[in-house]
Amino acid sequence: MSAKKWASGLVWVTMLALTTACSGGRPPSNLGITAGRLAPCPGSPNCVSSEATNEQRVEPLRYTGDAGPARARLLEVLNGMERARVVQSTGDYLHVEFRSAVFGFVDDVEFYFNPPGMIQVRSAARTGYSDFGVNRERVETLRARFAIPSNATGTTAR
Repeated sequence: MSAKKWASGLVWVTMLALTTACSGGRPPSNLGITAGRLAPCPGSPNCVSSEATNEQRVEPLRYTGDAGPARARLLEVLNGMERARVVQSTGDYLHVEFRSAVFGFVDDVEFYFNPPGMIQVRSAARTGYSDFGVNRERVETLRARFAIPSNATGTTAR
C-alpha cells in the first residue's frame, strides 16, 4: 500500500472516530439546579454562565411581568433555533441540547427562572477544551431574540 493511500485512510478513520466518539456523549451529571443555582463552569473556556464571577460571566436574560409568559417566549425562541432540542422542561428550569452542524458536538444550555424577572443561563460544551466562543455567541443570540416582543406571549424583555 502506498504511503499516500495509507495517510488518506488514516485521515478518514480519524474523522470517523471523532465524529462518532466525540459528538454526542452522555449529558454531564451536574446538570440541573443544586442548592438554588446552576452548576459552576469548569476551568476550561468552553462554558459561560450568568452565575459566574469571572471571564465566563454573561448577563442573565431579564423580563418584566410574570414568569409564565417569559417562559413561553423563551420556548418560542428556542423552538425557532436550528438544531435545538428541549430535553427537560419543568416550571422554573429548562435544559436544551444544541448540536453542531458538521460533527454533531453537543452543548448543554440551561435556564433557571430565579429570582423573579431574571432567567439565569448556563451554556457549556459537552466535550473539548475550547469552544471558540460558540457558547457566548449563542447566549447573546438568545438574548437578542428573546428581547424582540412577541405578540403571542405579550412578554417584554428589559
